[in-house]
Amino acid sequence: MDRHRLDNGRIGAVIKADGAELCSLRLTSGAGGTAGEGYELLWQAGPAWPRHAPVLFPIVGRLKDDRLAHGGTDYPMTQHGFARDRRFAWAGHGPHSCRLTLADDAETRRRYPFAFRLDVTYALEGDSLLVSHLVSNPGHEELPASLGAHPAFRWPLADGIPKHAHEIEFDADEPAPVRRIDGGLLKPDEFPTPIRDRRLRLDEALFAEDALILDRPASRSVRYTAPGAPTVEVSWSGFEQLGLWSKPGGDFLCIEPWHGFASPAGFDGPFAAKPGLMRIPPGGQRELSYRVTFS
Repeated sequence: MDRHRLDNGRIGAVIKADGAELCSLRLTSGAGGTAGEGYELLWQAGPAWPRHAPVLFPIVGRLKDDRLAHGGTDYPMTQHGFARDRRFAWAGHGPHSCRLTLADDAETRRRYPFAFRLDVTYALEGDSLLVSHLVSNPGHEELPASLGAHPAFRWPLADGIPKHAHEIEFDADEPAPVRRIDGGLLKPDEFPTPIRDRRLRLDEALFAEDALILDRPASRSVRYTAPGAPTVEVSWSGFEQLGLWSKPGGDFLCIEPWHGFASPAGFDGPFAAKPGLMRIPPGGQRELSYRVTFS
């Protein structure tokens, strides 16, 4: 089965086996009534960016020279890891939820020399979609890994609304500086936050230098809003960073809870020493989740 559809009469979602990727998230009849039946809120993988909501694992961002160093050996590891390009197995599926799984094999070990299991569960609950990730370590050594969500929402949220009329509302004050990347690596500099009074007014110029990164956000949820459009709330648990990203010419906004980030530009050590990683002991697990709620 290539794809599975979920629908609870209020919202609908489509998940594909390739990458365990969410590829549609729609308001259906009964979900607020403001947008009409079948109103798509997820970016539909246009030419500007060919993905919808990839799962980032076992890294977020890039490593220096796309190289993972472990035990005296270098392994090739491209940006955001390999999970988004691997086919997951269906571990269960029904009308309101489904679960997909990916485990280490000969191909992953050529790039990432660790035993792992990654389970991704999608569940509809009222006007929200809960996406849960369970990272397990079945091996005999510590599992160093990062995991990130990367859902891309329509921007503008509805036809006829200018992009600059949209904003992100944070649930807490965000006075800390933000971070930027250069060549895919984390710059050492910190930059003054553009967030004012818990609000970030959206403009394409914000992303002229790639993603806006909150490496220590106080918030655990944000609301993506515009006058006359549905409101999208994204909340998260277990993730420690937040990325916001768009691409010039792309009508999407990515709201990305992460555990981990790109290698700092000056970091050239072994992968296990890289900042931002989860370090899961043998037999251990780590659960991370995010929820998308419409109102």
